[in-house]
Amino acid sequence: MTMKLKGKMENFEAKKAAYMNLVKEGADAEKQAVAWNEMQDALVEDLTEKITAEVRNENIDSQILSSRGQNVLTSEERKFFNAAIEFGGFDEDSILPVTTQERVFEDLVAAHPLLEAIGLQDLGAVTRFIYSDPNKTYAWGNLFGEIKGQVGAAFREEQIGQLKLTAFAIIPKDMLELGPEWVERYVRTLLVESYSVGLEYGLVNGRGPTQSEPIGLMKDVADNGAVTDKTSSGTLTFAPSQFGEVVAGELHDVIKALSTDAKGKARKVLNKVVMVVNPVDAISVQFRNTIQTANGQWVTALPYNIKVVESEEIPEKKALFFIQGQYLAALAGGYKANKFDQTLAIEDAMLYTIKQFANGKPRDNKTALLYDLDIKFGNGDVETP
Repeated sequence: MTMKLKGKMENFEAKKAAYMNLVKEGADAEKQAVAWNEMQDALVEDLTEKITAEVRNENIDSQILSSRGQNVLTSEERKFFNAAIEFGGFDEDSILPVTTQERVFEDLVAAHPLLEAIGLQDLGAVTRFIYSDPNKTYAWGNLFGEIKGQVGAAFREEQIGQLKLTAFAIIPKDMLELGPEWVERYVRTLLVESYSVGLEYGLVNGRGPTQSEPIGLMKDVADNGAVTDKTSSGTLTFAPSQFGEVVAGELHDVIKALSTDAKGKARKVLNKVVMVVNPVDAISVQFRNTIQTANGQWVTALPYNIKVVESEEIPEKKALFFIQGQYLAALAGGYKANKFDQTLAIEDAMLYTIKQFANGKPRDNKTALLYDLDIKFGNGDVETP
């Protein structure tokens, strides 16, 4: 059940934007740490205010709430969060209930389309799995002969336990007085917002193992393991033309480039290509690919069934194309909470670290390709603000 909190958390959104800008600009660690703390403080303040207001306004009868699609806990969840209330917070090394973890994951992908498009997986307690190459998992041979081919080379083991994604859960003591449903809802919302920032950064711009980060879609990996920024594969104009030949032609070249892997082997990519752009450029792309039908309806679509997703992690004037299923992105190992014994900016609150294993890496350097955007307006076009 996806959380639906009424209204917007304006202070948190502003602090989040400021933090992400510092990360993109490569600001020093001290400035980033200050901005991160300010973002977390804003999240706690906005979320506490919002949930407290809802508690005052909602009828908390579970049957009525359930019929309205509101938050109703399982018996295990209720036991866990009641124990947290009695204890005055989480016990050391306590692990969130499996059903709560599942709901956190559902909320993550529902609220953040990029994570869903990338194919983020929740492996639960598993921290490694077998990864196969479908082009190698077979071998021809005589009916009663030996099995030929190097089928074993088609499988490899992938580890998800190499990196940790940590969220700082600040729980005001007053929140514990509202009951287990609201504590669970508060913690779940806080985790979704905190993890989404870290995940989108890591899966798009992560600088690799040497920086204790995933290898992002915007990066290439050299033969020696060095992780570098992708260079542009070309320029897209989405220029208007009769019958849309320019747009179709430019995107044809993108699809064709993605249709071979880094070793030049052909692969099927139709209906699997995602285009990621900055929200500032998204409206321009939409403008260039929107038409009005004969019955007056406005329809937006890109050729070749390319899916468009927005992300603040993509620089302005850039477009990233990637193939779904070619990037490994996973969470694993459960959510473990521990007290964090340091002075808080917010008084009368408990601070916890909630850790989860996470990692991401492209199959090869052609899992994603980067392009420049050069969308111009004129000759009767109205430039978007």
